[in-house]
Amino acid sequence: MRLEKRPEPSRAWMVATPVLAVILTMIAGGVMFALLGKDPFVAIRTIFWDPLFNEQFAAYSRPQLLVKAAPLILIAIGLSLGFRAGVWNIGAEGQYIIGAICGAAVGLAFYPADLFIVFPLMVLAGALGGFLWAMIPGLLRVRFGTNEILVSLLLVYVAEQLVASMALGPLRNPEGGGFPGSRNLQQYSAASNGELIAGTGMHWGVVAAFISVIFAYILLNRHLTGFHIRLAGQSPRAARFGGVNPGRLVLFCMGVSGALAGLAGMFEVSGPAGQIGIDFNVGYGFTAIIVAFLGRLHPVGILLAGLLMALTYIGGELAQFMLGLPSASIQAFQGMLLFFLLAVDMLTNFRVRIGRGAKI
Repeated sequence: MRLEKRPEPSRAWMVATPVLAVILTMIAGGVMFALLGKDPFVAIRTIFWDPLFNEQFAAYSRPQLLVKAAPLILIAIGLSLGFRAGVWNIGAEGQYIIGAICGAAVGLAFYPADLFIVFPLMVLAGALGGFLWAMIPGLLRVRFGTNEILVSLLLVYVAEQLVASMALGPLRNPEGGGFPGSRNLQQYSAASNGELIAGTGMHWGVVAAFISVIFAYILLNRHLTGFHIRLAGQSPRAARFGGVNPGRLVLFCMGVSGALAGLAGMFEVSGPAGQIGIDFNVGYGFTAIIVAFLGRLHPVGILLAGLLMALTYIGGELAQFMLGLPSASIQAFQGMLLFFLLAVDMLTNFRVRIGRGAKI
């Protein structure tokens, strides 16, 4: 058995690999659940079927699908632009946290004034916070040639310490009896990101996620910058000869991904999460990497992948409650998606030859 490079990437395998990765994840996940002493078929049904079609849970789960998918899609769209250009922002989790801190700080600064301008200012602050945090690894790469993977990743731990210090210090609720955490922004109407249509889960973060998908599609397919992004990812040398400024492209990709991650954090802290707390971040920035690759770095694919990953969040919580599965097993199940996607994705560029002539 040996690998043989294809003359050009296989379009058929490019389309098939995400589907095959999901199927393999279900099979491997079923084995894992069986080893934990649970019925694998019941576990898979609970994760993928019951949240949408079991009327006992659907009334709660269906709106939550949009709530969970929105930050994943927003962050993944930003990351996909950089990944296409060979700019590896792995620290979106940190940018998500900083965006939440900045947005919440602006909202709390106006408390209790009921002004219409508060929420738009929070949106700007969240985007700016994520943008500036992403500029740190971006500028260091452009100016000193540092590795943006390591710098952006290490900044996540700095951001985690910052959010903890804010929850215990400057942003702590003075009426909270000394407990860590800010005021609940959902109870402050000027800063609340509530449902736009009751019972649907639709809030401004969901709207922003759909808008980001549309703009990313237009950028990649109808704008010169999108052409530069694709060219830089496919052939960096050709991009340089074509007049693409690599430093400017790095800063653009890092800035956009940071701003979108910051927006996701701001919409989350003013909506579903409601407040800045020690455990505010739940890993959306890292999960969005899986969403970006599962969606083939394509805006529409990311939209579908974000909904699928959100379903695993909701179904995973349901499986923990109904079946007693440990939370770590659900995280491992989500990680399997990326593992199998990367493994199967090899068949896009390589064919497997067995013996002398057989091939896949």
